[in-house]
Amino acid sequence: MPKTLDLISPIDGSVYLTRDYLSLDAAVDAAARARAAQPGWAALPLEDRVAMLRKANEIIGASTDRMALELAHQMGRPVRYGGEFGGFSERLTYMADIAAEGLAHDVIEDSETARRVLKRIPWGTVLVIAPWNYPYMTAINTVAPALIAGNTVILKHAQQTLQVGERLADALHEAGVPKDVFQNVVIDHDTTGTLISERHVDFVNFTGSVGGGKAIERAAAGTFIPVSTELGGKDPGYVRADADVDAAVDGLMDGAIFNAGQCCCGIERIYVHESLYDAFVEKAVAWAGAQVLGNPLDTATTLGPMAHVRFAAEARAQVAEAVEAGATAHIATMPADDGGAYMTPQVLTGVTHDMRVMRDETFGPVVGIMRVKDDDEAVALMNDCRFGLTASIWTNDPAAAEEIGDRLETGTVFLNRCDYLDPALCWTGCKDTGRGAGLSKLAYQALTRPKSYHLKKA
Repeated sequence: MPKTLDLISPIDGSVYLTRDYLSLDAAVDAAARARAAQPGWAALPLEDRVAMLRKANEIIGASTDRMALELAHQMGRPVRYGGEFGGFSERLTYMADIAAEGLAHDVIEDSETARRVLKRIPWGTVLVIAPWNYPYMTAINTVAPALIAGNTVILKHAQQTLQVGERLADALHEAGVPKDVFQNVVIDHDTTGTLISERHVDFVNFTGSVGGGKAIERAAAGTFIPVSTELGGKDPGYVRADADVDAAVDGLMDGAIFNAGQCCCGIERIYVHESLYDAFVEKAVAWAGAQVLGNPLDTATTLGPMAHVRFAAEARAQVAEAVEAGATAHIATMPADDGGAYMTPQVLTGVTHDMRVMRDETFGPVVGIMRVKDDDEAVALMNDCRFGLTASIWTNDPAAAEEIGDRLETGTVFLNRCDYLDPALCWTGCKDTGRGAGLSKLAYQALTRPKSYHLKKA
């Protein structure tokens, strides 16, 4: 009997769908077919590969209502937000637009005596291990540039969003991408590790937990297969004395609470200049308290359940530990809070960096707020973290923000915004957030290898 996987919907705990895992032999065969198909795919004109990806984008865009409904069932995001097509399309389109430039040969010399060229060569077969929190957008970050660059792709999507991988495969295949060139697979952790450790793939992109990233790197140890990772985050926001408080509250609280706080670059800790602290906290508490927690299929709902009961349990544990240690929780339990996946958003004050809620990734609708006296204290606290994905600074002084940003240990610095991925900029991190280069021109460099030609002419 094949091993099966049940996808449990956070809406009501029911089984939303069931899929069979591929056996190890079947997974190895899938990788072999991908490797065999890769030279032919890479030999196609770049414009043909780009055209297929653009067509797939159109196909996905024709079913956004279905996307929103299926995401609500799989990971709990309210249907009122309409799915992820806007960000998905923006990212795919940008990578298609810059493909010719990003993959262009670098001609060093082309004279009567020699031709010297640097070319970008696809790695071969790229294994993409995608997360559930933004399942279309995070997957396409790598799938689009990998395919455009001439790689074949095997997608292993998160167990919580299995249907997304299937929808992507349907769209890409309908757009003309051969079935062996893009394959969506359902495989367990052991099979994934074997595909890597036995070199059935040539490049791995993983977005997920620190523990998962370590497991991927262990599997790749000694293989020399490149591994690109985006792991945990504990992203900070800093509100300077000259900031617009209302704008800062709206931006940072949306960054903290949207998607039930389940955002890779969600705001999990906020530092506010002492002159604005009281006003900021009052408005932040009101903002969080105005959220409507409920069934994501209800258009009145602004905050749905977390994707799984165990994720909510971790967030609640961090809140409880902080309160026991002296923090104040400002939001009363909401009627829809069931002690399971449906969790009341929470604003904490009186927090310190001795508390897990200010150190460890929460990945839930919880934010801690601390007062600071100046930029130096804010920078020290923002850097007092083992993660480094994004940081958000709120001020009317762009020059000061850039100077502060230069001192921060992070992959992206935002001014007067947060929780956004700009496809023209490299999506990257540092410290325990991992090491990768997603989107932008640098994605094409990451998903290809340099090959040098020194051709001496007669």
